[in-house]
Amino acid sequence: MKIGFVSTRLAGTDGVSLESAKWAQVLCENGHQCFYFAGELDRPPEHSYLVPEAHFKHPLIEQINADLFDDIYRSPSTSETVSALRRRLKQHIRCFVEQFQLDLLITENALSIPMNVPLGLALTEYITETRIPAIAHHHDFAWERPRFALHAAEDYLKAAFPPAMPFIHHVVINSYAAEQVALRTGMRSTLVPNVMPFENSPPKPDEITRSLRPELGIDEDEILLLQPTRIVPRKRIERSIELARKLEQPCCLLITHSSGDEGEAYFRYLVEYAELLKVRILFAADRFNHERRITAEGKPVFSLADAYYAADLVTYPSTLEGFGNAFLEAIYYRRPLLMSRYEIFKTDIQPKGFEVISFEDFIADDTVQAVKNLLANPDLYTKMADRNYHLGLKYYSYSVLCKRLCALIEQSCEHKSG
Repeated sequence: MKIGFVSTRLAGTDGVSLESAKWAQVLCENGHQCFYFAGELDRPPEHSYLVPEAHFKHPLIEQINADLFDDIYRSPSTSETVSALRRRLKQHIRCFVEQFQLDLLITENALSIPMNVPLGLALTEYITETRIPAIAHHHDFAWERPRFALHAAEDYLKAAFPPAMPFIHHVVINSYAAEQVALRTGMRSTLVPNVMPFENSPPKPDEITRSLRPELGIDEDEILLLQPTRIVPRKRIERSIELARKLEQPCCLLITHSSGDEGEAYFRYLVEYAELLKVRILFAADRFNHERRITAEGKPVFSLADAYYAADLVTYPSTLEGFGNAFLEAIYYRRPLLMSRYEIFKTDIQPKGFEVISFEDFIADDTVQAVKNLLANPDLYTKMADRNYHLGLKYYSYSVLCKRLCALIEQSCEHKSG
């Protein structure tokens, strides 16, 4: 089959982009062809359809969001702009489907969280009109984000985020989301967790991996704490800064992602907080991607795998996660992990038997001591890492994804033919 992925952005190291790439890899390995529609793309150009207005950072989309999500009123001009962009984006979606002769659409968060309202409306309308088989892959929802609590977009949210249509197959990444979709829309959904290719051990560190520390100015005797997340408040990166301070050893906290879609205020707060606690923090989003490459200036861009291998400890103090890509990645690369027990971890992941150093609200002395003990005993965290890897293979591997995806595609096509 020819399958089209649609999102606001399919590029870089954010969770939606990474997870959609895994879906595409599994689908291609099973004989399908994959194509991509978004406002930013780093997929093969010959399989890509770039539409700038699909990006959540397009000026018109930012203008719409500023009016929709600041209070309970919206201006007539915003409604008109939404309507005009909806029509334009729907035409692009039609051209995307026709150009690549697509059999199925997979929307990646474009029908989940209202980062681009016209795109969600255009998708809903196009799918309704054509009845093209569609799978809506939901990573998070508006009701999970405080910044969408006050809005002037009730009609848009009910129409498309997510659309309550029985002929769209809804996929969620955790059990709580499945419950909420049923409660709020009356729709059933399929649970497909995030995955890593546990069937194949990751490639071993090489010279490029070993060059990461000197290239980024990190001394060999420094403890490298890796924070592999975006710089947004719910990631609670200040807890990682506090850990670095309490370890009372030379430390560098490396952050591999950018601020994303939630502004720069939290970034500035972290800079000031790290200075206050005298913690060395390195913001290096421009030096990392999901694959290695060289910049126009000749500087190496490292993969996330390089970051994990170089790290002494992965810090993941999030208060809220849809699933937890950083958790899976740390398990896959066999790195020790300090993390908060966010809700989805407690309900969906921890009961499977994974071993990590965890905390609830703050970094207590016993948590710091547990980290020190782990860093001082490589045999201890090797044993822990091996156990976690085998659990990852059992529950979160590509073979698990393959079985569920194949069943989903079959159901979607049966619904169309029926």
